[in-house]
Amino acid sequence: MLDQNRALWDQLQIRRGMQALAARACLGGAGGFYALQAAIIACHAQARTAEETDWLRISALYAELAGLVRSPVIELNRAVASAWPRDGSGAGDRGQPGRRTRAQDLSSPRQRPRDLLCKLGRYDEACAAFEAGR
Repeated sequence: MLDQNRALWDQLQIRRGMQALAARACLGGAGGFYALQAAIIACHAQARTAEETDWLRISALYAELAGLVRSPVIELNRAVASAWPRDGSGAGDRGQPGRRTRAQDLSSPRQRPRDLLCKLGRYDEACAAFEAGR
């Protein structure tokens, strides 16, 4: 998501998707599997940048999704969304707010496997990753 040029996203398709999502919510289907996935996508589509994305809402939507379907991919995505900085800059302590390099992305805490493993409650694996320096 960090490398996406959101200006290239098809705004007509995004508007159509948002309308369909709103219609589905009016019909009472906002908590279904596909509606939750669409709501996650909508959070990304509404933000101009990854830093402006409502990661707290995305994390909550993934938690709802995990309640419907047990999937390691859903749990990983929830952990990543939960680990995203909440200070509004998206940059945490990595330097200039809103600006980062690929090296900073790869060295940031949210990219370290041990941090994600902790968020998933997989503490033995997190300890092993910590001891391995990952």
